[in-house]
Amino acid sequence: MRKIIFLLFLMIGAVINVQAQTETDRVVKAFKTGSAELIAEHFDEFVDLKLLDKDEVKNMSKNQAEQALKSFYAEKEIKGFDKVSEGGKGNLLYILGKLTNGNKVYSITIQLKQKAGNLHIITMRIS
Repeated sequence: MRKIIFLLFLMIGAVINVQAQTETDRVVKAFKTGSAELIAEHFDEFVDLKLLDKDEVKNMSKNQAEQALKSFYAEKEIKGFDKVSEGGKGNLLYILGKLTNGNKVYSITIQLKQKAGNLHIITMRIS
């Protein structure tokens, strides 16, 4: 009986892990498109945003964050994204990556929180 219970918990943990990976894959795919609109679909209601040499803005509304990201993407001519790593614990996850425009590479850190079965971007820092 203990073996069955252990296997059941193991299977449940594996399913949860696969769901989180699938969800982060959706976020990565949005970044690879280079579309601020698609990325913003993953924003939480409020986002902490830090873009290059500008001051970090905390609790920026989803719409404001989308406009700021859209402006950044246009100004820097961002064309691509490569995921470097991801990880996390519990309902908080992170993705580390590189944004590219052909000539320059910008590091990006994305922090996500699981809410209502979906991952939402809560913090994004580009340096």
